[in-house]
Amino acid sequence: MATTSTENPTLEARAQARHVRVTAQKARRVIDLIRGKNASEAIATLRFAPQSASEPILKVLESAIANARVKADKTAERFDERELVITSAYVDEGATMKRFRPRAQGRASRINKRTSHITVVVAPQTKPSKGGNR
Repeated sequence: MATTSTENPTLEARAQARHVRVTAQKARRVIDLIRGKNASEAIATLRFAPQSASEPILKVLESAIANARVKADKTAERFDERELVITSAYVDEGATMKRFRPRAQGRASRINKRTSHITVVVAPQTKPSKGGNR
């Protein structure tokens, strides 16, 4: 029998940005910095991260927080942004645009312009139960 947490699982909110013009490998480096952190900590980290992928990831995170706020308003739940934690964050590869660049002696070489899909899921932090499982 599965146990349910005391927090409402319906307040879990997600946001996704598709076809972002950044490679998945570069975006994963930034996502790894914020996975599992408090949402307000993650925003501060992304604002000052020097990587160019931090800007679209910041937008997705802020969108996920806004989605959580809307869900809380619909269900008349109490909402506090400081309690939100990034429960899941991942980057998938998107479509690759193939372009050609002229090279020496009449040849052409292919340039791959990669895209990625960024997904961030936030939820209120669950309180650890007293006693624990034995």
